[in-house]
Amino acid sequence: MSASLFPQHVIARKRDGHALTREEIAAFVRGATDGSWADYQLSAMLMAIFFRGMTPQETAHFTEAMMRSGFVADLSNVSLPKADKHSTGGVGDKVSLHLAPMVAACGVAVPMISGRGLGHTGGTLDKLESIPGFRVNLSFAEYRAQVEKIGVALIGQTAELAPADKKLYALRDVTGTVECVPLICASILSKKLAEGTQVLVGDVKFGRGAFMKDKAKARELAQTLVSVAHAMGTPMRAVLTAMDEPLGRTVGNALEVAESIDCLKGRGPADTMEVTFVLGEQMLLLAKVAVTKEDARKKLEASVTSGAALQKFRELVAAQGGDVRVVDEPALLPQAKFKVGLAAPRAGFVQDVDALGVALASLELGAGRAKTSDKIDHAVGVSALVKIGERIEVGAPLGVIHANDEKALAEAQAILGKAILVGAAPVAVSTLIDEIIG
Repeated sequence: MSASLFPQHVIARKRDGHALTREEIAAFVRGATDGSWADYQLSAMLMAIFFRGMTPQETAHFTEAMMRSGFVADLSNVSLPKADKHSTGGVGDKVSLHLAPMVAACGVAVPMISGRGLGHTGGTLDKLESIPGFRVNLSFAEYRAQVEKIGVALIGQTAELAPADKKLYALRDVTGTVECVPLICASILSKKLAEGTQVLVGDVKFGRGAFMKDKAKARELAQTLVSVAHAMGTPMRAVLTAMDEPLGRTVGNALEVAESIDCLKGRGPADTMEVTFVLGEQMLLLAKVAVTKEDARKKLEASVTSGAALQKFRELVAAQGGDVRVVDEPALLPQAKFKVGLAAPRAGFVQDVDALGVALASLELGAGRAKTSDKIDHAVGVSALVKIGERIEVGAPLGVIHANDEKALAEAQAILGKAILVGAAPVAVSTLIDEIIG
């Protein structure tokens, strides 16, 4: 190895504010993958990047090196155009579960590799695993064959896919370097571009319940994702969406699956469907199966009204070993022991439904993870949530708490009672879709 590529040399260069070469970045990623860089050296490098940042070219080189640290999927066997969507995570964000079959029903393959929830945001894999028997850990051969056969797969990250990201993300989590745009961008895109998609749409959230609270910072991330994806030859657009109140009316794994099934049956909550249609439109446009937004919207709506999207979801569940009866009988999903309504203390209008507060109540019930080793309770959470601006009568339910433990139920009631505010004055509903970038 050249002396210029020794860990301490590369770290010092970034520490001093220099732009790293492709070779220096490759040495860093290789060190994370094969263990030739010690954890303390990797951590020092992450901290240097956190404080010094990366140029657009550095970020592109870093993303490509991360992507190529492992297996890059070949889906040339799939004749359909291939599109995927990534969300930065939010409270009640179950969009992937029904968007993927809707887009697949429109003639676009959706090879989606998703993650688990950590902290207050739920993970797509945790939601899917609330369906009895559903397998998220498919081999690449199974994944490839399934996308070819039915046009959609929702699986977890395999060990071969971007292994450098798994190592670096674990270190970022314990070194206070998670919230760094180049590091976030490389983490997201290295996995998404390695899965075999041709185009990508991002749902970048901002607000109290989002990973990035500040809209300007979320916008910076969205712009970086789009520019780096383009630099790597993958067309991408990013939609900025507000996450101050939960998306939809449910928070919790099985509860959100049931709501997604409602979306596929044409009776999903208006806000959930608004985000779904906007993301789906961009996927169809980038995949070139629609010419205008209006054309794309008609195709997506038709996939629901015709039952084609619901049938595609049924095929997805069956292909991955799940109990397909849940599609017609959501009561077969895990059910909580206690279901208790939270009564409105007064009549009036819903002033606020704090997404973070609702998430913390659900976390208290066991619907999320405070640490990666925590076990999820798929049955618990909150359903029938009111929305900001709605009129409510005294004693009417602001939401229904699903719990398996009386102590957790009481604590969730207290948290939720503070998260939902009712006042006398009507409230204007804020805009959900802020901007489309790219």
